[in-house]
Amino acid sequence: MSAVLVIARILFAFIFLTSGLNHLAKLEAMTGYAKYKKLPAAKLSVALSGVIMILGALSVIFGYYVDLGAILIIVFLVPASLIFHNFWTLTDPAAKQNDMIQFFKNITAIGGALVIYGYVHFIATLYKDGGQLAAAVAPAKPYVDGVLQGFGWVISKGHLTLWK
Repeated sequence: MSAVLVIARILFAFIFLTSGLNHLAKLEAMTGYAKYKKLPAAKLSVALSGVIMILGALSVIFGYYVDLGAILIIVFLVPASLIFHNFWTLTDPAAKQNDMIQFFKNITAIGGALVIYGYVHFIATLYKDGGQLAAAVAPAKPYVDGVLQGFGWVISKGHLTLWK
């Protein structure tokens, strides 16, 4: 099961990693579009959104502070969906259809990020206060060098305390 979750994390986060890198590599072009959409502090916002996507994606891919990574992805997706894919304001049928597809794709990705966030917290509650899962579903040593290991996820003990 762990291998499936690792593959799922990589597949989910890959688009955010490549998009974040694209935001930084094509900063000027993305800034022009952001200005067209009347995004405040367009260049800074594009660069910041690229960094947020990269950090969130790497967190999910590597399984470290996964819940924080999922939150970063949501923090990017909510305003991006409302500002850049506001299909309800468009009159051109083709443009409206395209933005509607992109908007609902983002809503689906928000749902996926919420599933990741919820799953991490579910696992964390199973290990709450140093507890153990049944041997059938838990690694023999859930803590290795002070870090909780399980189901292909890595969550620091300090992070568990922070996010309880």
